[in-house]
Amino acid sequence: MGRLFWKFFLSILLAQVAATIGIGGTIWLRDQARQRSAEPTLDTSPPATIMLDAAAATLKYGGLDGLRDFASNSRRMHLYVLDESGQELLGRPVSAKLREEVERSLSGAGPTHAVTHLTGADGRRYVAFASRAWHMPGMQGAAGMGGMGGFGPGPGFGPPGGDGRPGDGPRMDGGPGPGPGGGWFGLPPEFGRHVGRWLPIVAATLASLLFAALLAWYFSRPIRALQRAFDAAAAGDLAPKFAQAGPRLIGDELAELGHDFDRMSAQLRALMEGQRRLLHDVSHELRSPLARLQAAIGLAHQQPDRLQASLDRIERESVRMDRLVGELLTLSRLEAATTLPADEPVDLVEMVDQIADDARFEAGAVVDVEAPEPVSVRGAPDLLWSAVENIVRNAVKHGAGGPVDVRVHPDADLVHIEVLDRGPGIDPAHLGDVFEPFFRSNPTRNNVDGHGLGMAIAKRVVETHGGRISAANRAEGGLRVTITLPRIA
Repeated sequence: MGRLFWKFFLSILLAQVAATIGIGGTIWLRDQARQRSAEPTLDTSPPATIMLDAAAATLKYGGLDGLRDFASNSRRMHLYVLDESGQELLGRPVSAKLREEVERSLSGAGPTHAVTHLTGADGRRYVAFASRAWHMPGMQGAAGMGGMGGFGPGPGFGPPGGDGRPGDGPRMDGGPGPGPGGGWFGLPPEFGRHVGRWLPIVAATLASLLFAALLAWYFSRPIRALQRAFDAAAAGDLAPKFAQAGPRLIGDELAELGHDFDRMSAQLRALMEGQRRLLHDVSHELRSPLARLQAAIGLAHQQPDRLQASLDRIERESVRMDRLVGELLTLSRLEAATTLPADEPVDLVEMVDQIADDARFEAGAVVDVEAPEPVSVRGAPDLLWSAVENIVRNAVKHGAGGPVDVRVHPDADLVHIEVLDRGPGIDPAHLGDVFEPFFRSNPTRNNVDGHGLGMAIAKRVVETHGGRISAANRAEGGLRVTITLPRIA
């Protein structure tokens, strides 16, 4: 377990211990207040009447000693017997409030069945009544009420039930019952009382420890996994980590952070693979003109009479290399750019007409432009010119000598530029790669000049202007490239 786990564990544990102390203290104060305010009251229930009848029978047949034993061994309620002088038979104090209730019952102002007169064999008269009171945990003996009436002699008093022996029967304070020997597993009853007093606190502390450990593990586990993922990424391993770790119990911010890291690593992996592929393609594209340059130089040395032809070849290959380097620099600037170099209105229809005129003049191709109305966009004119020109030139090169149609039509807040040729099209499996650098659908069949960077540059330009570009094969043959840009109202 790391430091983060222990920080979580201690924070959660302290919070739970503080809550336990607060709740326990509140309950203890409430019990103390109840204990201080509890006073015995006159019991008027039917069981109290039955107890008074039993007390009369006990005095008649068992005498005063039998009545004394009966009163001292009562458990479910407390029997009090007052002699003619007002003294309680067992010497227990009787509160003034309880005496007032007894006097009201004797005078007829209260329930008369709650108090009865007893007459002993010697002719002495007694007053018997039963009482009930709140029983608080730990209150034992007559002194348990602090001089407010008492409940009976010390060791004889216990919880309800049993046969009157100390510690018999279930506890009224919720604690576990005693063992076979009268206490906890044969231990003295005092041990059970002390354990019952501290058992809730011990149980709450153990539960807090377990719960804090589970929560700390639950919160620290994804962070540890994230740390391992960062270590693996630093070592070059960008494979997804959280998708293999299994789902969490709930989808929270930590789980979302892990999935975000997986997406980030996937993008980094794609970028690194793209850079390696780009480096490989650039090396391949530069190798051919360099080889031809070396061959032309060697031929010039061996055949001085063909020096002019060798110089022409060297010039053509130098131009090809210069154009390749320029396109690479343009693509690199577009990928790294966050803002446009210029932002001004551009007449899209006029720009497309000029590009079509250039294509007709250079390649002698048939390029038809269809634009029902003038349309303007905002952006960098040079970049937009380069993007549309690359698409049109690509259509002329791969159009198999057929006509090329360029259609410009607005749609709400957008404008669409469609470039359609009548060439062989592209394999549907490669349509998603047509805008990747150095892509060629069939370099052996389509033996045309170019490096496969024009479509990639066009895509970057369109995306930089907030638009999109797509390519699809036509049903009647050929390729359709569609550029969508936001227009100026």
